[in-house]
Amino acid sequence: MRYKQRANTDQEINISPLIDIVFILLIFFMVSATFVKDFDLDINRPKAASSTPSSTKSIRVHIDANGDTFIDGQATRVWVIQSRVRDLLRAGTTDSVLVVTDDNVQASRLIEVVDQCRLAGAANVGVITELESGV
Repeated sequence: MRYKQRANTDQEINISPLIDIVFILLIFFMVSATFVKDFDLDINRPKAASSTPSSTKSIRVHIDANGDTFIDGQATRVWVIQSRVRDLLRAGTTDSVLVVTDDNVQASRLIEVVDQCRLAGAANVGVITELESGV
């Protein structure tokens, strides 16, 4: 048997698997990264002299001047807050919830939202004031 020697001895490196791995790593880091989401609502926060800075990893529930509630930028009914917060507590690394409320919100609405957050299993439920949020 005779073997013919190949005329072309150039070797190529296939980088397709490398590109696939880089994209998979990029997607992994994008999904696992935490982002601070500030919801764009025009809220007049109440003032407090005894406020302290709040954690950026806390789950935030917003109540606007009309009494409408928002979680992660989506309008949420009061009876759905408990299940949404429970799901976020299970998925996240924090056990605290901050209620961002307008100055003109009725106390009964604020108490109802705080109660729903506590029933969901939040260990710490706080209300954000103007000085605490840094505005």
